[in-house]
Amino acid sequence: MMDTLLEKNRSFYESLWRRARLVTPDRFNTWPLIQKVAEDAPMRLEVGPGMRPRLPIAGTHFVDISRAALGELERAGGAVHEAGIHQLPFPDDHFDLVSALDIVEHVDADGDAVQELCRVAKTGAILLLSMPLYMDCWTPFDELVGHRRRYEIDELKDLLDRHQLVVEQSCVYGMQPKSSRVVDWAMNYLKKNPERAFWYYNKIFMPIGLRLQKPLRWEKGWCDLKGADEIFLVCRLQRQGRMSR
Repeated sequence: MMDTLLEKNRSFYESLWRRARLVTPDRFNTWPLIQKVAEDAPMRLEVGPGMRPRLPIAGTHFVDISRAALGELERAGGAVHEAGIHQLPFPDDHFDLVSALDIVEHVDADGDAVQELCRVAKTGAILLLSMPLYMDCWTPFDELVGHRRRYEIDELKDLLDRHQLVVEQSCVYGMQPKSSRVVDWAMNYLKKNPERAFWYYNKIFMPIGLRLQKPLRWEKGWCDLKGADEIFLVCRLQRQGRMSR
């Protein structure tokens, strides 16, 4: 089952990224925070960046299942590794900063995935995570891009607690259109003409989305999630004894 899901995700994102240009981290509204935390993190890992990395490219290790994305990241100065999130090719206690944005919702065994992120992180490391919220907000878009779930808040807090991740700050996050009509139109177009739909996404909608970004509103601990579609979490790994899945 896991191999089938992995290949489904690989097929979708390989098609998406081979038509895309690399967007540098400084163009995203996550950059002010990430630039600051990266300064004190000589050993850095980003899992599943695609062509939209958030960590500084030079000096960062990138793990992805898309060869197209890895090729561009390597040409830009990153250290690249083709692997999935459940088998990261690194020793224990290796990284000061680990980022996995919009990743854990794509896998069946999310507890195993988070455990693997924590395994390669040093005690006291920063982990950056983001994920979609509330199954009531599920749309056909979630299924198309390979989501296995959206998270309820109690479920998400339990996942973090089990892996000894403490939320230091968080914010409402995400670039998905709020209009259901826009999402429905995009879905129908993607099914009828995927090649053209990927072109529109990479050449038109993504650049517009970057220009319309607003500064992220960070709050200590858990932010107010009223009306939120997605959350960005800055976590600290406080490892004490063995973690549970």
